[in-house]
Amino acid sequence: MRITLVHALKHSLQPIEASFARLWPEARLMNLLDDSLSADLARDDGLTEAMTERFLRLGRYAVGTGSDAILFTCSAFGPCIEAVARAHAPMPVLKPNEAMIEQAVARGGKIGLLSTFPPTLVSMPPEFPPSIELVPKLADGAMAALDRGDRATHDRLVVEAAKDLRDCDLIALAQYSLAPAADEVAKATGRPVLTTPDSAVQKLKKLLGVGSN
Repeated sequence: MRITLVHALKHSLQPIEASFARLWPEARLMNLLDDSLSADLARDDGLTEAMTERFLRLGRYAVGTGSDAILFTCSAFGPCIEAVARAHAPMPVLKPNEAMIEQAVARGGKIGLLSTFPPTLVSMPPEFPPSIELVPKLADGAMAALDRGDRATHDRLVVEAAKDLRDCDLIALAQYSLAPAADEVAKATGRPVLTTPDSAVQKLKKLLGVGSN
């Protein structure tokens, strides 16, 4: 199986490749990185028709290479990814968070949503059902630390922010770049922690008939 991974942040590559290596090492991965997407989203202060067209072009390119599925790892572009999914149905085209959201909703009624990228806390909450009590939390300054190559400061800020979510049933890490801090977040909060890359790989395997183990 050939899986195309589309990234808007370079920090997403290592976490998703680690999840595939652990959960589905047989998959053949192709990485597409456009790290201007997040900068342009921030500049435009929201999604635009031009941004949707950029995603559609990325989707067409991936399909043209013979991919069996596309996984977007950029969490603030839900409507753009939905447009790609409609264009290439029934081929699996996953938003980065949808598998984790499904798992989180099945396990808890009060969910802490931890992010380091402010637009994610705007775009992602509507993807949860209204019956869920969502507690969004921004780890302020963590993304800037990661951009500087300072993973230790990033993880420290993430863990400190997560402590405000200790009364939730579980904590959902909203971005792929957060996955390496999952164990530290769980230890600091005593809460179950879900990560987007692990959940996404598990769902892709199921959709493509590979199995869940």
